[in-house]
Amino acid sequence: MLIAIMSDSHDAIPHLRRAVEIANERGAKYLLHCGDLISPFMALELGKFKGEVHLIQGNNPGDIWLLAKQCQKFPHVHLHGQFSFEELDGVRVALVHFPELAEGLAATGKFDLVCCGHTHVYEVREINGVPVINPGELLGKEGPPTFAFYDTESRRVEKITLEV
Repeated sequence: MLIAIMSDSHDAIPHLRRAVEIANERGAKYLLHCGDLISPFMALELGKFKGEVHLIQGNNPGDIWLLAKQCQKFPHVHLHGQFSFEELDGVRVALVHFPELAEGLAATGKFDLVCCGHTHVYEVREINGVPVINPGELLGKEGPPTFAFYDTESRRVEKITLEV
């Protein structure tokens, strides 16, 4: 199963739009957004994903009330709080915005995959055999926008860098 992992889009509509297009083209079943989506209009871009979306808030939540209202237009887009703990086709996944919290969640051994964001820097590591993936940023502030794919069968992580 292929999972698209994104974070820190910060209202960069063209970057999120392209990342969702690529995720759809690759046949990703799930899209995980690790926070800082910001504006409610960004939910319209997430709504174009053909699979299931799980979105957490991050430290720049924007207008949560209106974001929640926008997400309700798309039954496959799930807006969570600061954390999301999901079982996706048997894979136990934790989403959190902050890498320090991701480390702790991975160390518990309760998850098969932990995803985070916040730093705007792509990083993949393992803690107690659990992949911890920070897909970098879709914003493109610290360099080219990036996101990641995780293949649950091969446990392979692929970094995607968008051309801007």
